[in-house]
Parts: sequence; structure tokens; C-alpha cells
Amino acid sequence: MIRLFAVFLCCVLFAGCGPRQLEPDTPSDCNRCEDWNKPVEPFRVHGNTWYVGTNGLSAILVETGEGLVLLDGALPQSAERIVENIRKLGFDPLQIKYILLSHAHYDHAGGINALQSYARAKVAVSEGNAIVLRTGMLQEDDPQFAHGPERTTFPAAKVDTVIGDGETLIVGEVGFTAVYTPGHTPGSTTWTWESCALGECQDVVYADSLTAVAAPGFSYGASGAAERLTASAARIAELDCDILLSPHPFFFGMHDKLERRDEGNPFINSLACTFYAEQALGWLEQRLDAER
Repeated sequence: MIRLFAVFLCCVLFAGCGPRQLEPDTPSDCNRCEDWNKPVEPFRVHGNTWYVGTNGLSAILVETGEGLVLLDGALPQSAERIVENIRKLGFDPLQIKYILLSHAHYDHAGGINALQSYARAKVAVSEGNAIVLRTGMLQEDDPQFAHGPERTTFPAAKVDTVIGDGETLIVGEVGFTAVYTPGHTPGSTTWTWESCALGECQDVVYADSLTAVAAPGFSYGASGAAERLTASAARIAELDCDILLSPHPFFFGMHDKLERRDEGNPFINSLACTFYAEQALGWLEQRLDAER
């Protein structure tokens, strides 16, 4: 009788005696959400680094030797696809120890709440991302704030660790370094780590978005966001960068590269970060011309 009562008490207090269930929040609705959330087969990028995201939204999985680290959670409705892709690769999604974030917009942070609750993972973000993730609401200094809460809110999540610019989070055998790259959002963060395979190590850069996308009425020139974005592009271009990844797979040509995998690993390109930064500066100049 005492043993049965102990089991009952465990289930009531901790709700951990049965299998954990993934419980995504209300799906986000946007013009591109359906296409972004289409499933794709997960694949190894290099060594310990895997792509487990969707057709239009990246989620990157890193095996550290002491659990898994996930970068970005995509949309609320993407959480189930991410978990399914992790399982397809033979990993246990319950072994996610940390979730890292590029920037706190609904299409990259929306799934974190469900994934964090499911895996009981810790979440580590930049200082600028922390307040947005904790509330699920954009702040007034975000270029897309004026779209309004009905278009920009997402499920809030608990922040366990705030990572400073240049600080490194060590999980198992892997160190994840945060590089603050504001402009697309005030809290935008680029993450770097090393991936090794067969004695060959590559520097991986998960470069945050550098696009000058904003709600009507926002000025990149007048707000100072253009200067921040320019400085961030320069930082990304200067990073040790053998493999470029980013929050939207079309930014790093994922689908085209997958068609060339029989030619070797097309993701390895030491100039990719430089090209990414230069392309972003071109987009920014077009934006500034339109504002003038």
C-alpha cells in the first residue's frame, strides 16, 4: 500500500511517470507558414551537426557526447516535425539538453515552448532575445514591431541562461560561442562551434538573418539599425567559417547543395560567410535607397 501511494504521489507531483507528450501551442498563421513548414528529410551536415528543420525554417541539431543541443525551434506547428526528424536520425529528442536561439521572431522561436517542455531542456539566448522570448511579444525597438501583436506574438518560453557577446556555452565536448549580430532584430545572435569527422574539423557558423525586413513606417536609416546591420555583416564575414548555416535554408542554398552531395560535401566553403555578408549589404543598400 505504501509503495502504491508513493507511485501515485510521484505521478501527481511530477507528472513524469508516464510517457512525455509533445504539446504544440496554437499554430502561427502567415502567408508563407504552410510552405515553410513542409517536411524535409533530415540529414547530416558534417560530423556532429545535423539539419532537422523544415522546408523553409532551419533547426540544427548538434550531438555533444553528453546530450543534444538544438538551435532554433521554427514555428509552433514545426515542433512535431523537428521531433520526428530527430527520431529519424536515430536520436532521442528527450536528450536535448539545451535549445539556442538565433532571433526571437515567431518563425524561429515559436516552437521552443513545446520543445522545451517536452525535453525539459534549458534555453540559452542573448540578452536582447531574453525579454522577447520570456513574454512572446516583440519590443518597440524591433523593426517588425508595428505589424502588431496579432501577427508577431508566439508562445513564451522560460530562459535559463543569458549568454553574453563572445561568451561560450560548453555542452559535453562542444563549445557554442555567441556572437551578437543585431540589425534584423535587436537580439540577433550568430552561433559558432566546431564539427569534426574522420579527423577533419570544420568551423560551423549559424549566421543569423541579416535582412532589412521591417513593418511599414520603420526606417533602417533613421533608427540606426542600418549601422548595426552593417557592423553585424562585417563580424560574420570575419569569423572562422568553413560551413555556413542560417535560420532560413534558402539563405545558404540548402536545397541546391543537397542535389550535389555526390560531389563531396557541398556545405564546406570557406568563403560562404563572406558572400553571405556581402549579399546582405546589397539588400540593405536597396532598402536604404527605397527609404530615401
